Amino acid sequence: MTKKEMLIEAAKEVFGEYGYADTTFKKISERAGVAFGLLTHHFGTKENLFLLTGLEVLTDLSSRVNKAMADGDTGLASILNFCREYLAFSMDTKSHFMVLVRCSPYSDLKTRESKESIQSGFRALLHDLEASLWRGIEDGTVREVPVAETAAALLGILVGTVRTQLLTGYAPPNLYPEVLTFIERSLKRTRDCQGPDLCAHAIY
Repeated sequence: MTKKEMLIEAAKEVFGEYGYADTTFKKISERAGVAFGLLTHHFGTKENLFLLTGLEVLTDLSSRVNKAMADGDTGLASILNFCREYLAFSMDTKSHFMVLVRCSPYSDLKTRESKESIQSGFRALLHDLEASLWRGIEDGTVREVPVAETAAALLGILVGTVRTQLLTGYAPPNLYPEVLTFIERSLKRTRDCQGPDLCAHAIY
């Protein structure tokens, strides 16, 4: 591993532990065991380094959920695979997912270009969910729903669930499995469920 790679790995750990505001180049260089000056040389600013680490984590997440979605033989199965892998990724300490949980890419990043880079990654996740929702509606496994809004709601549920699990002290022991059951129950098309109005009860 090069010294630059060591610094990136250390940055993921420190951002994940301390959050953006409390992370310093000093903490990162000490964690990596690399000279402080190399951080400025390679990355310039803390925002640049955070953007790099955040995008790496987001790219890894996208790769894993896309692979999981490809294994789904129906639209609904693909969505559930996405959700299951997203939650599993959050519990994998090697994924450094805490970089995106403890830090806020939308408020911690200050430049428009940096925010757009992160937002484009999350938009790609939304588009993946939208594609599977359309697929599920067409193959009859997903009830008729407003696709864009439902994809955003699904991602919102996952983000909130992960934050509850990892950052609070009140997450119930079976939170992740129950959230997956809730999502399946909310989306699954049944014989008695032929449209959004008739299916409104499904989310309760």
